[in-house]
Amino acid sequence: MYPLSELPRILSITIPVNPLKKSGAVFLWGARGTGKTTYLKKKYPKAKFYDLLQSDLLTNLQLAPHHLREEVLAQKPKLVIIDEVQKNPPLIDEVHWLLENTSTQFILCGSSARKLKRESKNLLGGRATSFHLFPLVTKELPHFDLNRALSQGLVPLHYMTDKPKPMLKAYVQNYLREEIIEKAIVRNIPSFARFLNTVALTHGQLLNYANIAREVGVSPSTVREYYQILEDTLLGHTLEPWKKVRDRRLIETAKFYLFDVGVALALNSEVEQLSEGTDIYGNAFEHLMIEEVKAYLAYSQKDYPIRFWRTASGYEVDLIVENMKLALEFKSTKKVAGQHLKGLKALVEEHKCQRVILVSREENYRKTMGGIELMHWQLFCKKLWDGELV
Repeated sequence: MYPLSELPRILSITIPVNPLKKSGAVFLWGARGTGKTTYLKKKYPKAKFYDLLQSDLLTNLQLAPHHLREEVLAQKPKLVIIDEVQKNPPLIDEVHWLLENTSTQFILCGSSARKLKRESKNLLGGRATSFHLFPLVTKELPHFDLNRALSQGLVPLHYMTDKPKPMLKAYVQNYLREEIIEKAIVRNIPSFARFLNTVALTHGQLLNYANIAREVGVSPSTVREYYQILEDTLLGHTLEPWKKVRDRRLIETAKFYLFDVGVALALNSEVEQLSEGTDIYGNAFEHLMIEEVKAYLAYSQKDYPIRFWRTASGYEVDLIVENMKLALEFKSTKKVAGQHLKGLKALVEEHKCQRVILVSREENYRKTMGGIELMHWQLFCKKLWDGELV
């Protein structure tokens, strides 16, 4: 197993430069533990680095944010990295001034935009682009272990450890303490903890705010706010439905996916161990592949929307990329049968898709008379990252 610092991360950051000042800035977002700090220190070893996890540095810059400006003016660094920038939103105004008055470039790194959006007047007024570091993907792991990834997730330290359960449990507890309790984001901590468990149980299913509200013991509007907190703290994302109707009545309710399959399983109090052939295993496989596609599109800077397709009668396709550029169904089976193709067949009856693929664990690569490709997950991931699919 590779040391974290030696993992070949795919992310490539390009800082847009002001042609007059030569300054520039980007935000680097990523959930806790995805390896942002390690990535930045390895790629930019000569940058001036402010790590706001250092309590003395954080306190100093909270009491006197202008010290950042004064140090940059005196030292004239080419590149400044501010890690965990969300811990001190007033620094954004200092960076804004420096972008206007110096040639210094900035990378602002964080695991939550929530506090910045609320306490800073703006996120540099559109002067900074955003990049995202995801958990590990198949291309970053030469000897990718599918079952290990499904049971432990792809947060680097979780995937690489031989004893993931304590680390996953600590991850969830630290999230609750540091992102929710200490920042007083919600008042009713027990209800939010119950909500997290319910999210894990309903993960990847159609959102029903009223049902979740009854389970948690809060109002539907509070549940919506809780989901927004998860998105703002980068713990998950919604997947919207395809809504361009032709002949069938389509579902218009979104789904919600946590950012990592291992964290999703850790939050699920009903799962002790992941077993092949179970619904939970199949759901985890689907989740892993969806996050792989999402990461590929972001790293490749292909601004294609992803959605799922589902009819009111129950036909469903897991992922639609762009305007039917690519339709994907994910099944963990080792032997694809007719029932696995129902959703894709219903889709191609109504829409002209450029490419339609069922991704599974079956070894043989084949194609049906209807044009549906049956592809092993390893071949799919290789073709995806080689740019052959989208």
